[in-house]
Amino acid sequence: MLPDRVIERFRDFKKAFFRLKEASELEDNSDILVDAVIQRFEFTFELSWKFMKSYLEYEGIEGAASPRSTIRLAFKQGLITDGDDWITMMLDRNRTSHVYDEKLALEIFNNIKTRHIKLLNMLVVKFETILS
Repeated sequence: MLPDRVIERFRDFKKAFFRLKEASELEDNSDILVDAVIQRFEFTFELSWKFMKSYLEYEGIEGAASPRSTIRLAFKQGLITDGDDWITMMLDRNRTSHVYDEKLALEIFNNIKTRHIKLLNMLVVKFETILS
């Protein structure tokens, strides 16, 4: 049985993911929606890597100190299947601090809707299986 802290982090991540998914499925591409989806993405990504870090630590796997190292270890351990795509998602997360550039904001918004949601969903499904 996983410790309460790991389960709590998973629940927080899962809740944030479904809020992101809900916003990303809206057909409106207004500036407000783009901003909201990007904000929810930032929050969800942070929760995802911190959750994976907690799980890896519980499993006794050391070295998960940053998003990049956590993604690498999660890939190595089979928690995620698309390590390169997760790195791309991390890079998009890092670029969100520059979303005052409308073109960049739309690019990240489209990546969230077409790529990142799928990766995050796969993580939810993987851990729903582990926890059941």
